[in-house]
Amino acid sequence: MAIDTIGTNAIANDAVTAAKIPAGAVDADITAIPDGSVTTAKIADNAVTSAKALNLGRRNLVINGAMQIAQRGTSFTSATTAYHVDRFIDVMNLGAWTVSQSTDSPDEFSNSWKWDCTTANGSLASNSELIFVTRLEGQNLQHLKYGTSSAESLTLSFWVKSSKTGTYTCEFDQYGDRQISRTYTINSANTWEKKILTVPGDTGGSIDNDNSAEFQLLWWLGAGSNLTSGTLNTSAWAGVTNANRVSSSQVNLADNTANDWYITGIQLETGDTATDFEHRSYGEELLLCQRYYQKIIGTYGSTQGLGTGFGSNNTVTTVDIFPPVKSLLRDQSSISFSAASGFTINTNAIADSCSSVNAATYSNNHVRAQFTCNSADSGTVSGPRLVRMSGTGTYIAWDSEL
Repeated sequence: MAIDTIGTNAIANDAVTAAKIPAGAVDADITAIPDGSVTTAKIADNAVTSAKALNLGRRNLVINGAMQIAQRGTSFTSATTAYHVDRFIDVMNLGAWTVSQSTDSPDEFSNSWKWDCTTANGSLASNSELIFVTRLEGQNLQHLKYGTSSAESLTLSFWVKSSKTGTYTCEFDQYGDRQISRTYTINSANTWEKKILTVPGDTGGSIDNDNSAEFQLLWWLGAGSNLTSGTLNTSAWAGVTNANRVSSSQVNLADNTANDWYITGIQLETGDTATDFEHRSYGEELLLCQRYYQKIIGTYGSTQGLGTGFGSNNTVTTVDIFPPVKSLLRDQSSISFSAASGFTINTNAIADSCSSVNAATYSNNHVRAQFTCNSADSGTVSGPRLVRMSGTGTYIAWDSEL
């Protein structure tokens, strides 16, 4: 589509003149446009591709790229390999780390995710891994047309900052099947830098059309020799060879307790051009994250009711509990609870402390959880009872992560 067909008015030859451009409309460092220099003949089809010029709709394939949503918590000391900030996994078997949601960020953003080394390890074992990872469902990637001659290229952009300069590796991976890697350099310590990496479409692979993990992005922060001893695969998508996944020049972020690493503004999109970051509202981003993780958390002390159930005897109460958005969860969920001491059983005016929470049962595709408490105090009669969250931070969570 040529620019002269956008909207209802065409741009006539000689229609744009210097006199018609208001003062201040053109940046001072851009040469003024001479009279008659812009004509329809000089504007080619598809010449305007900026996201500022055209409404490109939904572009970012990554959820929570601005690190806004942290349902599990905002700081984790002595962190182990797990999901912490929503939709991202911290993989770590080298050194010790505190990971946290930080307000240190580029001007365009309010949050970042921070890795802070608390116990150093400069001796890389052959299987050492420090990785920041996000995974994508296959059914959301069918427009990439992988496995065809029309496979789409991908462009990844993000903001990064670290006290440790040097070479880092970012890996594009079809979940252990095929991969290609790129490197980026942190040039200046403790300075936010924007990185843009592009990979070609994969004409030889395929992405299953389902709700399983079919694609992942891996930001490597440290890697053992089994991952760095070969030739880094940057040329084309290929079957996974571990030795070719990470650059031999890869930084070991764990080699000093002064080291830290921040990231935000992650965007993955089709094409070979990085567009402006797609800012979604906090509510929309939270809803996207709740497809994979949902949590009911106590915030009102002992006044917050969790659910009404029935006591089968003097000590046991069973309550059906539903996730906040039960139809949204990706798949059958695992269900977890905080310590039993955070719950009470209420019968009439009696509030009994909870001594244990039995393993939850669920049915009907993860939408129903059965919650059973054994009261520490006997004496209540069978019948209807109310289970309450008696402590701030008490929770029940549904995990359907990839």
